[in-house]
Amino acid sequence: MMVKIRLTRMGDHKSPFYRIIVADSRSPRDGRFIEVLGTYDPHLDDGLKLDVDKSKQWIKNGAQPTDTVRALLVKAGALETKKSTQKTKVDKKKKAE
Repeated sequence: MMVKIRLTRMGDHKSPFYRIIVADSRSPRDGRFIEVLGTYDPHLDDGLKLDVDKSKQWIKNGAQPTDTVRALLVKAGALETKKSTQKTKVDKKKKAE
């Protein structure tokens, strides 16, 4: 069983509102979940409310955040950004010289 930290959609038609949840990767998007970590409203500037301590604990225990949730966790301060290990064209040119 793989545990994911992901978004589940709430709200009315054309006005989405999301919950940040911990769920089994096999469960449907709006289906069964283990725990709610916070909420995200993309229409508000301060629309991110997240329990940082719970998020860190779930990540420490092996939960994998989706790309969108990873960006939100970085914004909230629960995760640090990692430098990309992928080589860029500039790096390749410098190495060739």
